[in-house]
Amino acid sequence: MAILSKDEAEQILKKVIGFSKADGIQATLNGNDGGNIRYARNSVSTSGEDSNVSLAVNSYYGKKSGTATINEFDDASLEKCVRRAEELAQLAPENPEFMEPLPQQTYGGESKTFSESTANITPDFRAQVAADSINPASKKDVTAAGFLEDNRGFSALMNSKGLYAYNKATNVNFTVTMRTNDGTGSGWAAGTNNDVSKIKMAEASRIAIDKALMSRNAKALEPGKYTVVLESSAAADLVRLMLNMNARQADEGRSFYAKKGGGTKIGEKIVDERVNIYTDPWHDEAPASPWSGDGQGRKKMDLIKNGVVSNLFYDRYWASQKNVAPVPFAGNAIMEGGTASIEDMIKDTKKGVLVTRFWYIRPVDPQTLLFTGLTRDGTFYIENGKIKHPIKNFRFNESPIIMLNNLETLGKQERVVTSEGNPNGYIPAMKIRDFTFSSLSDAV
Repeated sequence: MAILSKDEAEQILKKVIGFSKADGIQATLNGNDGGNIRYARNSVSTSGEDSNVSLAVNSYYGKKSGTATINEFDDASLEKCVRRAEELAQLAPENPEFMEPLPQQTYGGESKTFSESTANITPDFRAQVAADSINPASKKDVTAAGFLEDNRGFSALMNSKGLYAYNKATNVNFTVTMRTNDGTGSGWAAGTNNDVSKIKMAEASRIAIDKALMSRNAKALEPGKYTVVLESSAAADLVRLMLNMNARQADEGRSFYAKKGGGTKIGEKIVDERVNIYTDPWHDEAPASPWSGDGQGRKKMDLIKNGVVSNLFYDRYWASQKNVAPVPFAGNAIMEGGTASIEDMIKDTKKGVLVTRFWYIRPVDPQTLLFTGLTRDGTFYIENGKIKHPIKNFRFNESPIIMLNNLETLGKQERVVTSEGNPNGYIPAMKIRDFTFSSLSDAV
């Protein structure tokens, strides 16, 4: 039952709305079928599948609202859930920021978030992915650890104002870490997509094996400012941290996007003019739902254009306070790239560092977007256009704003898997000058 069609979801939600005795009601129905396989020490450790459908009902009286959830869908259970939401609403205090649900919205067509190839993944397929990773690792005296997770699901929203929205989606996420058996080398690679046929998982394992072997017996390099070649995952992990573009936080002086003296930085140039970041629900490589969680329609929209802040996100309440149109939070982030490959950027580097990925990224100063974190799983010294030798990992102290003001080259875009948080992004690799490494880390 986990994947309901648009009509099936609508039938259930119409019943829910019909049971309402409150001033108004909004209900969301979500379902997911998922599968996974995990392996470590060159052996599968766990595998499984799960399936779930849940209903959340939000009833309101004036500015008082209450929510109840359930995963049973007979008429008696549905009505019981509605009554419980109404009871909770009557007990709740008024919410001064409450906004009534939206009427029917216009969406720009169905999204591209669903792929039949992903929906049809079988346990045998997952087992083969693990085998294609474990077997070549074993032959190279390397130990593989990886995780493949796939899911197919739907979201549906209906309210008493006449709105109905539906979207179904699939996704696959694959990560693999390879460690040399002497414990001195580590490599990592990953892939994610709505369409599993676009992920080259065996190739990802090969890349991780090669990096593990290359990174053995790393040498220490003095901390300092270096030109860096950031693979797309490393670049995206910092870029995503500048995309919390909440207008209210800016207006209230609580974010980087707050303008000194009041207001926001919309219209201000903050990074190199080659930086263009936008959101587009219908993007081919990183599609997103055409509606946000409250039913607002999303659209293609610039976030940063030629280095200038173009838009911030306004929730409906804050938009009403500022007398502007609401701007729903994005479902993806696309950053325009160039044509240079990682190899091209290495060849053009006289002295620098190649970074596979970052991890353990934490804020230092939210107002300036200064962060700290560590390199991991393949960090290499570049000299005269070639990788000379592996180096020990660094701690960095850097801001994505400073980073994108020190941009030298934009590489090719990739659908990215980041270490912390998933931006659903299509982000390029990049070459950056004067990237700040503050100290060494002895961890492999």
